Amino acid sequence: MRGMYTAGALDVFLKEGVHFQGVMGVSAGALFGVNFLSGQAGRVIRYCKKYNPDHHYMGLGVLLHTGEFVNRHFAYDKVPRELDPFDDQAFQASGVPFYAVVTNLDTGNAEYLPIHSVFAEMDVLRASGSMPFFAQPVPWQGRRYLDGGVADSIPYEAMGRLGYDRRVVILTRDLEYRKKPMPQAAVRAMYGKYPVFCQRLLNRHTVYNASVARLAALEKAGEIFVLRPSQPITVHRLERDPAALQAVYDLGVKDARARLAALKDYLSK
Repeated sequence: MRGMYTAGALDVFLKEGVHFQGVMGVSAGALFGVNFLSGQAGRVIRYCKKYNPDHHYMGLGVLLHTGEFVNRHFAYDKVPRELDPFDDQAFQASGVPFYAVVTNLDTGNAEYLPIHSVFAEMDVLRASGSMPFFAQPVPWQGRRYLDGGVADSIPYEAMGRLGYDRRVVILTRDLEYRKKPMPQAAVRAMYGKYPVFCQRLLNRHTVYNASVARLAALEKAGEIFVLRPSQPITVHRLERDPAALQAVYDLGVKDARARLAALKDYLSK
């Protein structure tokens, strides 16, 4: 739910007419980012505030009954198709390539899968946002996937390999944040039968912190534009309090507006 920051920033971009030739999302960034290409400003904060507190949507009860903290049928079917419809036609009509980052459970590698239709490829988006320990692996085309953030939390290098030379990165951690190691015993107990994936989790803090350092160097050189929280975001990753969600969203709006002129200058070069 730190992704509420991203949702706020993207809504500012939408309202200000800031467009991109390609978009890549990881975890919540993938789940919320598709609304940018469908042009549905305000949808993410609206449905999260309304349904996150609903015990049918997410919570310990759902986890105990299904092995997943988020009810997949409610979150990935009922909400986008009925309760707060996602405009898949507009998404497709945007003509902008969208990629969701997932982590292959067997190889431990990141994969960058194109999303042509949100409804047709909803399981790819679900896989990108399926956090270890809180979700079951998601099968897709004969493979099993979990959260893309395990293998590549900030895929600016992947976008560079695709040929994008002006890259805008939205982070949900402030400048001072550094990731810490995960408990080895818990990781090995849960994912020991997937040795490469297990090692990815155990090394994630090292890889993430190194990625942040490289990103900072590129930002300083003016090669990448980075939008990050101006203050630490303290909400729980599965936050259910509507007021807390709104506060993170509002911070994203505030920071995006403060950097809007600099962003437009960067993109115009």
